[in-house]
Amino acid sequence: MRALISVSDKEGIVEFAKGLVELGWEVISTGGTHKMLNENGVKALEVAEVTKSPEMFEGRVKTLHPKIHGGILHKRDDAAHVAQAKENAVEGIDLVCVNLYPFKQTTIRTDDFDEIIENIDIGGPAMVRSAAKNFKDVLIVTDVLDYDEILVRLREKRDDIEFRRSLMIKAYEHTAAYDSMIANYMNDRFNGGFGASKFIVGNKVFDTRYGENPHQKGALYEFEYFFSNNFRALKGEASFNNLTDINGALMLATSFNEAPAVAIIKHANPCGFAVKSNLLESYVEALKCDPVSAYGGVVAINGTLDKELAQKINEIYVEVIIAANVDKDALAVFESKKRIKIFTQDNKFLVRANDKYDFKRVDGGFVYQERDDVKDAELENMKLMSKRAASKAELSDADVAWKVAALTKSNCVVYVKDSAVVAIGMGMTSRVDAARAAVAKAKDMGINLNGCTLASEAFFPFRDSIDIAHKVGVKCIVEPGGSIRDDEVIEAANEYGMALYFTGIRHFLH
Repeated sequence: MRALISVSDKEGIVEFAKGLVELGWEVISTGGTHKMLNENGVKALEVAEVTKSPEMFEGRVKTLHPKIHGGILHKRDDAAHVAQAKENAVEGIDLVCVNLYPFKQTTIRTDDFDEIIENIDIGGPAMVRSAAKNFKDVLIVTDVLDYDEILVRLREKRDDIEFRRSLMIKAYEHTAAYDSMIANYMNDRFNGGFGASKFIVGNKVFDTRYGENPHQKGALYEFEYFFSNNFRALKGEASFNNLTDINGALMLATSFNEAPAVAIIKHANPCGFAVKSNLLESYVEALKCDPVSAYGGVVAINGTLDKELAQKINEIYVEVIIAANVDKDALAVFESKKRIKIFTQDNKFLVRANDKYDFKRVDGGFVYQERDDVKDAELENMKLMSKRAASKAELSDADVAWKVAALTKSNCVVYVKDSAVVAIGMGMTSRVDAARAAVAKAKDMGINLNGCTLASEAFFPFRDSIDIAHKVGVKCIVEPGGSIRDDEVIEAANEYGMALYFTGIRHFLH
């Protein structure tokens, strides 16, 4: 039995090769891998000894040879294949262990295009695909984490067809992801990120119990190991819907850097948010906005969930808590609550992945776009349109209102007072309905909106929303502007003595 080993990531490869040799395998290798194996006491043939052909063109051609690919691809149970292999002195290669040139690491390290090109693997993917195609006869190994299990199975003669098939699938996933990464990089570099094809590749983290509904299957996939590195279950398992809500809560709670922000989310929309002097105060103020909707919701805590905060949260039923970190004493508070789910990122503050692009599924395909982020400059550069300017406190509330509005389903309006959301209307088919809904909900909760700041993620098409805002005492409004009736909106703001600012930037969220 012969194994061909050629790896860029050399972690564990010496031990794996030694294990194969102990089982009676002959090892063939290339370049740096061959040197490393020999230096560590593993006798290995160099590929050139098998092919009788030297490496050429600075190593670009070394394994692209019939003695290699014939050894991998010929079918052992096909008499014609076996005869042809014998006729051409092609010996079988029964295991291929390959991982590919570090293309992505190279693009991170340098912008030198010539160096990047040289780190596009050619022979590696060819060998992986050849071995995967002939998986019934050849074990294809692309994952360092599989080394130990493969040695155990070979030793116990349990390398059955199901196991070989699983390695085959993993191999094609490996080469597909590699080629996708290269194509996406080239389109990012030369086509502004929007090439003729777009490849979205994620790694499975776990299966969810089901999808949005019990009759649907679901799973979480990640980019760049974000969840593997920044998501740990302390209590319960995350459902599909939990994960979408957690995303909404996390995006909002991380919009204020290291401030003690607390976001409460229901069905992916904010129903409470505050940034006060500490997390406990922030939670209490966030809950006041809409405690009815907060029931069974998701709470994101930009800091440590301690015992005092846990006891306060435990006064009502929330389904999910996501916190930057969690004290043991806080976790004990929820020990008797069977339904609550608690997750942490094990960080000082919550972090987001900051993906460059965003996409949404539509029937028959997907729409793809640059990710929308609120920039600090939007408020720094917003234009005063009214006669009255906002106070320092109103501008501080405008910062909160604007960021919350940008992360709330359109059409939306957000009312903020003293750095806490006091009313919110979202997902309406008209902006005035969103304004009315928010005011009605605040009235039901007994919340006084007098003196608050209002933000709208898109322009007001008519002055009717301004009239509603005046009736409840709104003092400052922030919106993008751009309506053909902006003059009417400005006139209404001046009529009521409001401060009105245009940012020039819209933040639809559909």
